[in-house]
Amino acid sequence: MTDAIANGSQRLVAELNALLRLKTTVIGMKLFETVEEMQAIPRIRRPKTKHTTDQIVSMASRLGWTVGITADDLVGQQCQAVVGLAPRDERGERYVGVWHGDAESAAARQQALSCVPHGRYRAMAVSPLESGRLDPPDIVLVYATPGQMIILINGLQYRNYRKFEWSVVGETACADSWGRALATGEPSLSLPCFAERRYGGVPDEEMLMALKPADLRVAVQGMQALAKNGIRYPIPPYGIQNDPSAGMGVSYAGKG
Repeated sequence: MTDAIANGSQRLVAELNALLRLKTTVIGMKLFETVEEMQAIPRIRRPKTKHTTDQIVSMASRLGWTVGITADDLVGQQCQAVVGLAPRDERGERYVGVWHGDAESAAARQQALSCVPHGRYRAMAVSPLESGRLDPPDIVLVYATPGQMIILINGLQYRNYRKFEWSVVGETACADSWGRALATGEPSLSLPCFAERRYGGVPDEEMLMALKPADLRVAVQGMQALAKNGIRYPIPPYGIQNDPSAGMGVSYAGKG
């Protein structure tokens, strides 16, 4: 870790929090080809018992810890597979009668998951982004309310616009967020699932965006430009019975 990386990460997080007033720590996630690389991270913590990946992520985002894991630290193949530490279970038989009413539905869900390909990586770590310890992370995880999240998305779209289309696999929604972002490099939004909320402690009101650090910088720059245009968080209600002409006139004056 260099001072420049740590200072850059701290500045980015400070700018993001100034724009969105996030209550949850912004964290990074990084995959490692060897366990030794992961263990060399400064102040790394290692679990003493089995956990879900949701819990490991929340140790960073809720407690501010830097935590590293291997497949052996995770409670099952599903958690391991999403981050590429085990092959994907293509059939999902254990989910029949739990999340699905028939074997066909369980298998279809398993095959729909976005997972990091198995075979390259042996370890993973998460850490608060502002610590700079992951030097840099593969992806960044941002927990936010829907109101905060739409402003973040607007920031991503301020220049070089593209329409985002995201998946909802249902249970194992971490495949929609960090699984998809790690596998594709694309910004990936999810509705955290039952397991993330039960075991990872994600509150009802939060959504999750996983994206590369460079894309987070793009989003922050876009949100800064939007703020200058009067579009910022929090979004004050105008009133459902008021004439919107005055408010819209400020934004669109002279636009025809």
